[in-house]
Amino acid sequence: RTRADAELVLLAYEAWGKECLTNIDGDFALVIWDARRKQAFCARDRMGNKPFLYHWDGKTLTFTSELHAVLGLPWVEQKFNVGMLAEFLGAEWLSRDETFWQGILRLEAAHCMEVGKFGPSLTKYWAPDVWMTLPYIKDEDYVEHYRALFADVVRRMSRSHLPLACEVSGGLDSSAIFAMAVHLCRRNELPAPGTEGYTLNFRGVPDADELEYCKAVAKHLGRNIQEIPPTKAPLSWYRDWARRYGEFPGYPNGIMSLGIREKASADGSRVLLVGVGGDEWVDGSQTYFAEALAAGRWGELYQCIETDFREVGIQNTVTWFLRAGIFPLLPNQIRAALRKILTRGKIHGVDREAWLTPAMRHLIHERRARYTAAHPEQIKRVGQRGQLNMLAGAYSIFARETEERLCSHAGLELRRPFWDPRIVQFSFVTPERLRLRGRTTKTLHRTAMIGLLPEKVLMRETKADFMIAFRQYMPEMKETLTRNIPARHPEWILTKGVVDLYEQSGKLEYSGWPEWMMWSLFGCDALL
Repeated sequence: RTRADAELVLLAYEAWGKECLTNIDGDFALVIWDARRKQAFCARDRMGNKPFLYHWDGKTLTFTSELHAVLGLPWVEQKFNVGMLAEFLGAEWLSRDETFWQGILRLEAAHCMEVGKFGPSLTKYWAPDVWMTLPYIKDEDYVEHYRALFADVVRRMSRSHLPLACEVSGGLDSSAIFAMAVHLCRRNELPAPGTEGYTLNFRGVPDADELEYCKAVAKHLGRNIQEIPPTKAPLSWYRDWARRYGEFPGYPNGIMSLGIREKASADGSRVLLVGVGGDEWVDGSQTYFAEALAAGRWGELYQCIETDFREVGIQNTVTWFLRAGIFPLLPNQIRAALRKILTRGKIHGVDREAWLTPAMRHLIHERRARYTAAHPEQIKRVGQRGQLNMLAGAYSIFARETEERLCSHAGLELRRPFWDPRIVQFSFVTPERLRLRGRTTKTLHRTAMIGLLPEKVLMRETKADFMIAFRQYMPEMKETLTRNIPARHPEWILTKGVVDLYEQSGKLEYSGWPEWMMWSLFGCDALL
């Protein structure tokens, strides 16, 4: 008997059965064979940070964290899932349980599964409590609570017998994690023998260069942060990855950080902390208007309007009030109809379906109707609707699974403090007005980090744009995208649609969506 994770999980199951999951903290994907009940008990962590894939053919349960391990088995049919193809080409990620291969499924986040002679039986074992409240009246109390919670989450996720690696972009999220880790280390409260910081060096690329902020963090903390060149993997690397592992090979803005993972591993670290999730769970939305309106808190509503008017002027304030105050309170059907009229199916001016064949358009419409998340109508505040959508986001699951595998191949365990269930739960109980004020995002987080982060970072209002990671490939991909792939897959996309999309690439008004969509086409083609 040891204190290894597997031993503790087994003892927990013996003591509590499937209810053990309420007492298991952290990220996990587990399978326990219950010989007495003659069934397998499977579970995935609350956020879905650890991958869990499985195949059931009526007789045999096969499970893995990497798809190719199942795909190569003789009894598993390699049949391409055109539905997932439609989602990627339509830039609308919907399914949380499907993969690119029919019959190979994901166990969804916060779900457990019992598999016996009658097949899989799935149960959702966790969801955020939308009715939970904190006994605070003053904003300062929320700030103090958050800082203590954040410190505890970082401390718990820092456990390692080797130096802790931290990605430090110079933004508010990853910089806060590194600063807190250093703070805990100096107080002898960090369960690791030290910390090392790493950042990407985009010197000479103004939109992506964050070195001035990263250096401000390093100076403030008195620590060195290693500068690593962004990875530009050749196109052949992506094709090889897709064919070897049977997975979409990822997007360049994710692969660009591979050098950090490899350097941290070479330096002797086995755990990497990253700031992914900060935008989702410590940022806010302007639905503070709707929340104040719905609750009849007229003084709070006046303060929100006054703050926004002072910071952004009357025109923007009125627009925000209509969009985030009146619109969210309309009935669902009216909101859906207005959204359809206003967007005309476009995102940032890009018609995501224009390049799809009629068959692909039909398929994406069918899947949209099937997978559109149905959340409980009873929520405590309007902002929780968007939070539930983020929690159920299929793309987020895909992106985190991809990053998890990349880190694993580099010999690192990836940990995400902002995707801790307690941080997520805190976000659900926090009024939107505490996280966004005027143009100042993450206000509560900024306030809590006073003293830990330099003023330059605390006051930062810009975000890096990493579309250079895509655009650097576009010239060499032109013929492949506009001629070769359409010729190979006329059932997927229209040649004219691809050409039009390629012509839109690089234009700022489209916010990078043409590049994203064309890379999806390249990645899907690489799978076959």
